[in-house]
Amino acid sequence: MAVVVGHSTLAHTGLGTLRGTRDGGVGVWRGVPYAEQPVGERRFLAPAPAQPWSGVRDALEHGPLPPQSKSFVGGGRDDPKVRDEACLTLTVWSPDTSASLPVMVWIPGGAFVYGAGQFQLYNGSRLAVNGNVVVVNVTYRIGVFGGFELSDLGDGFDDNLALRDQMAALRWIQENIAAFGGDPERVTVFGESAGATSVLALLASPAACGLFSRAIAQSPALPLIADREVRARQAHDFLRRLGVRPAEVKALPQRQLRRAAGRIQGKSAATSPTLAYGLTHGVDLIPQHPVDAARAGALSRVPLIIGTNSHEASMFAWTKPPMLPTTPASIDAYFARVAPDARDRVLAAYPDYPRRRALIAFGSDVMFGGPAWAFADAYSAHAPTHMYRFDHVGWSLRMLGLGATHGSEIVHVQHSYGSYIGRKLHPLGRRLQPPVGRRMQRAWLDFASQGWENADDRLREGQRPAPIRWSSGQHWPMYDAKDRLTRVILSARDMVVSDPDGERRKAWANLY
Repeated sequence: MAVVVGHSTLAHTGLGTLRGTRDGGVGVWRGVPYAEQPVGERRFLAPAPAQPWSGVRDALEHGPLPPQSKSFVGGGRDDPKVRDEACLTLTVWSPDTSASLPVMVWIPGGAFVYGAGQFQLYNGSRLAVNGNVVVVNVTYRIGVFGGFELSDLGDGFDDNLALRDQMAALRWIQENIAAFGGDPERVTVFGESAGATSVLALLASPAACGLFSRAIAQSPALPLIADREVRARQAHDFLRRLGVRPAEVKALPQRQLRRAAGRIQGKSAATSPTLAYGLTHGVDLIPQHPVDAARAGALSRVPLIIGTNSHEASMFAWTKPPMLPTTPASIDAYFARVAPDARDRVLAAYPDYPRRRALIAFGSDVMFGGPAWAFADAYSAHAPTHMYRFDHVGWSLRMLGLGATHGSEIVHVQHSYGSYIGRKLHPLGRRLQPPVGRRMQRAWLDFASQGWENADDRLREGQRPAPIRWSSGQHWPMYDAKDRLTRVILSARDMVVSDPDGERRKAWANLY
């Protein structure tokens, strides 16, 4: 239970009392620690449970961002700037601390190199007030401290630290969210890019079973997950570059560690289908790659929304990163190192090749489309699945020639039109929300809050839960590998299309 005192909100958790404030008409608690901070001897170790405190602890200011370079996502004046390894905190927004409301847990993206839940682009106040839900944003370790696999170096180095942090946050939510008016039995995890990749990894991890009951994956990038052998070679290359023994790594300066890992990232991007930063399968936490786990049915079977944007790679094409090929030379190099015999067959699905439109489509499918289609096909055989393709293009992106690029849907889900990125994408969005934003946020909220009747019992018995009641006005049929009904999200309206990218999907099916 929580009580309001003036403009401050007190939340009485199992660890102690937190004092929050108000934001956009809802209560907000910032900088809430969900685990012991991973500093000193805790560097590179799995998170330990947070310790209780006495008295009232202020939760008024954001905690530090994980160490990272500057990025345009967090480039606004209102975005936090302080960076520190002691970054395991979360933010909670609640419209009613005396209720028992559905909970939406946001896992931010950034290729496991950038990102944090504190950025204004991810502000959860509008979701909370519009949907009458509790929203939790999680900040987890990234870069060399959380997204770089060192467990093969032996004791003192745990695997998949980014995912372990997210699980620690989800366990904290199970134990404490009732103090903020949330129902721990109705938790939806959702994320974008690396955050969506994490969502699929959570589905594939036995240790995450029961920590959430629904999932939304916006533009997952499954090539960010590599097998243990690849990660082991990277870890030992890292050690050689540092010129130290494993026992000496923990004491090295942050800059030295980040520089060595960054060089391996560059090498990996140019020579392999995966990146050096990311998650690792073939270990106890993630026994199988999520696509393989879905094909075997060896994962949590909860309702899922999954989808991609129509021009995912257009923004990346400016810098031409090798791991996201958008030039003829980088595409040839990609096939040379991944599947030489598949080049002509796959490229036949892009009849405009090598025109720019085809290059963008190819790069989009390498990182996002191909693996998302493969996962959806496999997962839909075991659990309710809804597929989408986001096609809306505001005038800013249209003028830049980017189309519905990677991440451009986030502002419409969050209604964060007042953020730095939101103002760039939709300058009038704070005063006049675009129809696509109203429809998209409503669909996400309906999914997270409706149709929970006997859902857990049905899933345990191998049945499908009750259908979602889509108050957004359009029925969203379930996806399956027969009809592949997909919700295409347009500017003025949405429509349901069967297998809208069928030829491209078929071309990639054998590679995933």
